[in-house]
Amino acid sequence: MNIIQSIVYGIVQGITEFLPISSTAHLTLIPWFFDWKDPGIVFDIALHIGTALAVILFFIKDWVVLIRAGFTRPKSDNGKLFWFFMIATIPGGLAGLFLDKYMEKIRNPLLIGIVLIVFGVVLYLADKIGKNKIELKNIGLKKSLVIGFSQALAIVPGISRSGITMSTGRFLGIARESIAKFTFLLSGPIILAAALFHIKDLNSVNIDKIPFIIAILTSAIVGALSIKFLLSYLKKWGFGLFAIYRFVLGTLIIILYFLRLHFLK
Repeated sequence: MNIIQSIVYGIVQGITEFLPISSTAHLTLIPWFFDWKDPGIVFDIALHIGTALAVILFFIKDWVVLIRAGFTRPKSDNGKLFWFFMIATIPGGLAGLFLDKYMEKIRNPLLIGIVLIVFGVVLYLADKIGKNKIELKNIGLKKSLVIGFSQALAIVPGISRSGITMSTGRFLGIARESIAKFTFLLSGPIILAAALFHIKDLNSVNIDKIPFIIAILTSAIVGALSIKFLLSYLKKWGFGLFAIYRFVLGTLIIILYFLRLHFLK
């Protein structure tokens, strides 16, 4: 892994982790598109550390308020919201812990292309059908659990953690900005836990420190900018642009997949 590649991966991770377009899909497709060697678990850890830092530091004031309220005033709006986040994190965490190793085997470009299109349609319909009537503080336990269970589906390449949770939230009538912020706050513990879970694997590999550090910093900086962009964008616009992007990218992937099959015969 050279420095240019680590920057490319960092930029892609920072953008796609928080926009509803699937980071797993893009990171799987990069070596497929450019014929690069798979960066492996080391860079996966670096990229997740970077985006975990981005979402935690971006919302650090919110987390301080939520954690304090969760333990000192658990019946307040912020106190309840903190525990809703903790409970909603469980389904996604368990899915990642027990099922992620099986998902590695189905990271096929054709499947990714199809899933990008299908869940792009889901995102579009959810945004069109959903009403902007529920704000962040009024999401409640039941809706938090539904969103948490939907997050577990994100282990399938192409679905997108942010995409499926935002789609679910919109189907439930949660306002765009509110479900985006809920998604970002919910993603923090999951992303951090994924990075920490795999850190033990660093003992068995040699780490090229400079690209490793660059990948962390790049994904953190770009991730923070992506969060800021989406929260600002959703004040005026919906998720249609991201649904179109998913459809176009998925279609291109499917075409390229069959072209490669034809010319490699």
